[in-house]
Amino acid sequence: MLRGQDMNRILWVDDEIDLLQPYIIYLKEKGYEVVTASNGEDAIEAISRQTSDDSHQLSAISIVFLDENMPGMSGLETLQEIKRIHPEVPVVMITKSEEEHIMEQAIGGKITDYLTKPVNPSQILLCLKKHIHQQAIVSEQVQQSYRQEWSDITYLIDTATTIEEWQAIERMLSKWELSLQDSEFSNQMSTMHSLIEDQRTQANAAFGKWISKNYEGWFGEPSAISHQPSTVRSQPSERPIMSQDVMKHAVFPLLDKGEKVLLCVIDNFRYDQWKTIQPLISEFYTIRTEEQYTSILPTATQYARNAIFSGLLPLQIQEMYPQYWVEEGDEESKNLYEKELVQTLLDRYRRRESFNYWKVNESDFCERVIAQLKGVKTPLNIVVLNFIDMLSHSRTESKIMKELANDESAYRSLTMSWFKHSPTHELLRRAAELGFTLVLTTDHGTTRVKNAVQIIADKNTNTNIRYKVGKALNCGSKNVMAIEQPKRVGLPCPNVSSSYMFCTGSDFFAYPNQFNYYAQYFRNTFQHGGISLEEMIIPLVTLVPKR
Repeated sequence: MLRGQDMNRILWVDDEIDLLQPYIIYLKEKGYEVVTASNGEDAIEAISRQTSDDSHQLSAISIVFLDENMPGMSGLETLQEIKRIHPEVPVVMITKSEEEHIMEQAIGGKITDYLTKPVNPSQILLCLKKHIHQQAIVSEQVQQSYRQEWSDITYLIDTATTIEEWQAIERMLSKWELSLQDSEFSNQMSTMHSLIEDQRTQANAAFGKWISKNYEGWFGEPSAISHQPSTVRSQPSERPIMSQDVMKHAVFPLLDKGEKVLLCVIDNFRYDQWKTIQPLISEFYTIRTEEQYTSILPTATQYARNAIFSGLLPLQIQEMYPQYWVEEGDEESKNLYEKELVQTLLDRYRRRESFNYWKVNESDFCERVIAQLKGVKTPLNIVVLNFIDMLSHSRTESKIMKELANDESAYRSLTMSWFKHSPTHELLRRAAELGFTLVLTTDHGTTRVKNAVQIIADKNTNTNIRYKVGKALNCGSKNVMAIEQPKRVGLPCPNVSSSYMFCTGSDFFAYPNQFNYYAQYFRNTFQHGGISLEEMIIPLVTLVPKR
């Protein structure tokens, strides 16, 4: 079946074109129009002329089959002129010669493919499918495969009872979002994107209910949390790997093996963003293990990242190291003491490793880290990258950034562009050359919020729009998770009567005062702090340098 009827015109250039009539008839039967030329000059004229007469308009030439050995203007000379006039058109060189220098000249001239005579019709047809119909064929197959798997994903969403099943759902949804993003078979794409967006909405609604039902059970009795680092689960087999487990689970075993480790924590880094940049990292690293872990609530830096570096829940940090805990209402930065928290973790486990810690907010600082890596002999090295966090915040505040990242696909595209062109790419490449085992992870992800829900709270309540902590919180939405006794889940209480409230799915909080203004201002921005697959189910990947 011919796909893409506006891409079916072939220019075939050969000084023995009369001998190719069986091929031309074969292609016409397949639905293609074949324009012929017996020399380079005629080929150039054909590629320049897009109309045959005054009565109708012909579609542009979609591909050129070009004989390499022709009298007069050679194939390579013709190729150069075709590329000057129409640089985008695919050109397939056909030749009797198998000499390497001819192939190199043709490749240097930016040919699309290379066939050696004699060719058969199936080779020609394969070339057409490969070079002018590939995207349509792939897109059609992707859509067909997603339709077949749609019911399986829906069933898993409806029946999921374990964190492993929710991790699988996030992987499956991300896989199809990325696959559909790469498809450009536009006739049906809007329908397919709507379908998968609806399925993610369904998944996040079910996940929010599941977290509301199960989250508190992961932490045991309140008395077990206070001053008991990392022993807060009543049934270890039922609690997933969480923020406070990352160092012990992923980093300490590598140090025990004598490996030199670079722990790279990218703030606001979602699972789909990891899969987006994975091909670039795979240029110099090989994946040893790829896992997902569960961020604690709130999915915010103050809580989740401090839990990673301390190996403690926020309540434990506050009680054991009050000098390193910053309350919600305090003006100072909430993550000033990450290096100190790492040291407390090493001290509690009686580990004697020295470590380096860098927080990178600007590209020139990243370049300084690259320069310092060469002489590093310390076994543990930690770098925190804040670019994606800055991207999500700037997208909220800047109209231009809102246009550039107006949906998840564009957000992933910006992530790829950042990584490809930023010093971070060079940092990880250099780390691989120097033999560092790379642990790549994040503290939490983000989700695109769409629906404002009204909340009433006192003036001392925090400003995050995905979660609130304060006194007398009142929200009429059913799609929120309230924690009335924060100590049960290892969270501090700013006041005796403080509680926490979390948005699920794509909701966000707004106050009655100027509700419509803030609903419009934050709608379709990327936020964190609440409950969604994107915020809570996040990557934890260990990679080793390619040899």
